[in-house]
Amino acid sequence: MHISLEAFVMRKVAIWGYGQEGQAALRFLRGIFPEKKFGVILTPAEAASWDFGNDPLIEVVAEEVQAGTFGPYQIVVKSPGISPYKHTRAMEWAHFRGTRFISGTTMWFAQHRNDKTIVITGTKGKSTTSALTAALLRATGARTVLAGNIGLPLLDVMEPQPEPDYWVIELSSYQAADFGGHPAIAAVLNLSPEHLDWHGDEETYYRDKLKVCIHGNADLAVLNGADARLMAHAEGIERQVLFNDRHAWHSRGAQVWHADEHVIDLTETHLAGAHNASNVAAAFTIVEAFGHDPRTLLQAVREFKPLPHRLSHVGSSHGVTWIDDSIATTPEATLAALRSLAPRPVVVLVGGFDRGLDWGEFARQIAAEPPHALIAMSQNGPRIHAQIEDAIGPLAEHRPALKLVETLEEAVAAARHLVPADGVVLLSPGAPSFDQFRDYAERGRAFAQLGGFAIADEHIEGLGS
Repeated sequence: MHISLEAFVMRKVAIWGYGQEGQAALRFLRGIFPEKKFGVILTPAEAASWDFGNDPLIEVVAEEVQAGTFGPYQIVVKSPGISPYKHTRAMEWAHFRGTRFISGTTMWFAQHRNDKTIVITGTKGKSTTSALTAALLRATGARTVLAGNIGLPLLDVMEPQPEPDYWVIELSSYQAADFGGHPAIAAVLNLSPEHLDWHGDEETYYRDKLKVCIHGNADLAVLNGADARLMAHAEGIERQVLFNDRHAWHSRGAQVWHADEHVIDLTETHLAGAHNASNVAAAFTIVEAFGHDPRTLLQAVREFKPLPHRLSHVGSSHGVTWIDDSIATTPEATLAALRSLAPRPVVVLVGGFDRGLDWGEFARQIAAEPPHALIAMSQNGPRIHAQIEDAIGPLAEHRPALKLVETLEEAVAAARHLVPADGVVLLSPGAPSFDQFRDYAERGRAFAQLGGFAIADEHIEGLGS
């Protein structure tokens, strides 16, 4: 839904949710309307965590959302972390009574209709691909802003000066579900089940992801031709270009090719694994769509460093390497991490917040290509442990060690005993962190500390232009 900023002048407005995006929305709106009163809708538990200092221009609504919660407001800016599928009846009733719901992303796009905007989403690889795309565009001399789900809310960069040549915007599935905009390019890297607790079911998740490019929402859709699930759901998208197509930019193992031309091997870079070669192919396809030759930008790929908590090397001790892949929140992402480290012996730490995902295929893959050891932990640890136990039960040889613990601290202690002298301790949970940590970054920092290593600076260089 498109709502002009002028519509906010005479209407009563509330911010629903007060995480990073909600705070950015309030900062932005108060900057434009400094004397206007805004509501902030929070659960009682959330409200107890915030002190608005008796600000007379903040009206805190602390209650579990119900039909009448939105009644006083004509416009509600919903934070992306709040699932509309869990509040359908209350939102439908409010809409019928005249309340309009909008997202911060939609507000931003309404003011940037004619800009060169690149939206990147997907189940895996979107942060790396977004950061790499921005790095490639900057290597052409273009002023480029990197924002969105990667850590810089769009509403915090509404009007940067000087204006950028390009915007590279990472969107989560939550943000994509609320999407209302028209990017120049929308890239969807892959589709596999994730966040089903938020979206409700697989098909809704896939449909929400593709909102960035269906119905002509984007001038051009960049899609992964090797992802059968994605291609099946993208049949109706007319203006599309593929990567991982043998006639275009594609990955072959850890190499990137264009048709029959070998262009770069990731052994020349700081990136590792076939999944990152696919990310590079996606980034090359995007920049080429704007008229840039990726072959002239290879040094930028060689100099690009992985983002924090994405297969990040946190340290080595007594021959053992410690790798933080806390960003991995699906079983598929954990499998990709294991493949990137083969053939080294790996002790992998898996488990976290239980979203109900099936770990059966993960267990089958583990039985076919077992790591040195697996340690299941946290809320869904017992279920993961049971599925792996069933899968590796028939193995006579090469059976990996398998252990079940409750906490990350216990998992790290167990890994120290299980890892061989030349091995790798890999935190690649395949699940969110919310059962024990605030977010994946806090979990990654805890892993580094428990391993006995200093915490690196997590600042992502160049988020702005």
